Amino acid sequence: MEKKNIYFVGAGGIGMAALERYFLARGCKVGGYDRTPSDLTQALESEGVAISYSDDPSLIPDDFRDPSDTLVVYTPAVPECHAGLSWFRQNGFEVVKRAQVLGRVTRETTAICFAGTHGKTTTSSMAAHLLKVSGVGCNAFLGGVLRNYNTNYLLDETSPYAVIEADEYDRSFHHLHPSVAVVTSTDPDHLDIYGTEEAYLESFARFTELIAPDGVLLMHTGLKMRPRVADGVRVYTYGGADGDFRASAINYSNGHITFDLVTPWSVIRHISLGVPVEVNIDNAVAACSAILLTGNTSVSPDHIREAMGSFLGAKRRFEFYIREPRRAVIDDYAHHPDELRASIQSVRKLYPNRRLTVAFQPHLYSRTRDFAPEFAEALSGADEVLLLPIYPAREEPIEGVTSEIILDRVTSPVKHMVARADLAEVLDRMKPEILLTVGAGDINLLLPEIVERLRW
Repeated sequence: MEKKNIYFVGAGGIGMAALERYFLARGCKVGGYDRTPSDLTQALESEGVAISYSDDPSLIPDDFRDPSDTLVVYTPAVPECHAGLSWFRQNGFEVVKRAQVLGRVTRETTAICFAGTHGKTTTSSMAAHLLKVSGVGCNAFLGGVLRNYNTNYLLDETSPYAVIEADEYDRSFHHLHPSVAVVTSTDPDHLDIYGTEEAYLESFARFTELIAPDGVLLMHTGLKMRPRVADGVRVYTYGGADGDFRASAINYSNGHITFDLVTPWSVIRHISLGVPVEVNIDNAVAACSAILLTGNTSVSPDHIREAMGSFLGAKRRFEFYIREPRRAVIDDYAHHPDELRASIQSVRKLYPNRRLTVAFQPHLYSRTRDFAPEFAEALSGADEVLLLPIYPAREEPIEGVTSEIILDRVTSPVKHMVARADLAEVLDRMKPEILLTVGAGDINLLLPEIVERLRW
């Protein structure tokens, strides 16, 4: 990538931020646009990214107005009618999607790419942390901020490895060139893009075709997806009772989880999870196995034990805000029915016989429409359910689609619709024992007030 000036349209996105930091580290001038300021955009500005919050083309800095030395990167979440994006296209700039830039990075490195409907942020973060702990290092482009490092990007100019969260939205992961590819799950999602489950599964099959001929595919057992790999690609499974890589001797005790990692050639015993929730057993198996499959002998069993035990998780992935004997407040990014079900089941396992209150903010009208019965079934695993209005993100409202179509089907003994502005007050009155706030929107921004009210 020879151009030294890089402009990001949608600069405040978590995935875009990782690339902005990557190019800053390479000595490039970096600028961009985002709709509104945030903690992330302010951090990026302090690091040297020139960000504006208007799409007026006249506000694009002079450093980024020459098409001969400026690359423009955009995210699919930005509408095609965006004035700044239109100006760049009309004036002969090279304009590429974020995924295409990641694809260029994967050509230059040994890329370990984690794909899946859910689990990809945690597994890729665990893998990056393991490489960091082992001293091998990596350049990691992640979809969540690692609490260990307070960033979603790790830089190591001497490491040959890149760890990539491979996003299936808008078929972005079809631009990647994995050496090791991991598929965690293929439960249908993004049907506004794919239309059918068959098309969704086909996109994952296409992703597996992109693995280097001497590379590796690691996929969870029981997936509907049928891989199409090149000759020479080794294929392994993980998870369940019969995966090539799997957990055994799983032990739950006093809020801790330990297990042994069974591989095709050895058993690594007594691995303890730093974030002790059930879903992280499979996540840890996937992350550790992917790194072992690189063949790098510098990563030892002791490194694996140290990394999994010290892993604090990504922000908004089972993040504890209160963890006391009498109560707990946990926030999770789950926004698909299977993720929601797994989150609730994990909390139940961690806190058996405790009253569980779930506050859920549905994400996208289309996803709510497509999966309302499944969301309701998952939420019914809680004792008390509070539903917020739908977080629209990139979408316009769809007639007849509201959070009520989920709530009507929930069978929990206590269930209510709650305005976002009233959630903290309602929870203060309810005095939950175990609270799980869930969703990919902005429900997490309410947590400081919720926590302050619940610390009695």
